[in-house]
Amino acid sequence: MPEAPTFTIALEQEQDYRFRVKFDWGDVPDLMLDSAPPLGGTTGPDAERLLAAAVGNCLSASLLFCMHKFKQTPGSLRTQVTGTLVRNDRGRLRVGGLAVAIRLSDPVETIRHFERCTQQFEDFCTVTESIRHGIPVKVRVLDSDGKVVHEG
Repeated sequence: MPEAPTFTIALEQEQDYRFRVKFDWGDVPDLMLDSAPPLGGTTGPDAERLLAAAVGNCLSASLLFCMHKFKQTPGSLRTQVTGTLVRNDRGRLRVGGLAVAIRLSDPVETIRHFERCTQQFEDFCTVTESIRHGIPVKVRVLDSDGKVVHEG
């Protein structure tokens, strides 16, 4: 059985709660992470925002990949992810849910096979399907007119 693919990132503390992230892709610039006050200075995203960005990126890329697979050339996608922070029964802060809204720049009627894409793109998103076991993720896709064309 072949070995599972792996990846490695490294975090180095710069100061207080600010960490530099080094990626294992040589040409990718480092990323600075930080916390909100009173702990940090918001000089970079915190872990919760990075998680939201990962979910939004993964879902958007998966939907785009599907449309390209069907030889579609959609315009740019715009994605917004809203995270909700809650306290658990021990009073610890947790990500209670993520709501993702992906906005198409075209009317859905002009995108052939779009329904097939909405039936499968979430399942191909590695990040979303990995965290859904612990964090609820709601997904909506809207066309250029603001009409909801998918909810998952």
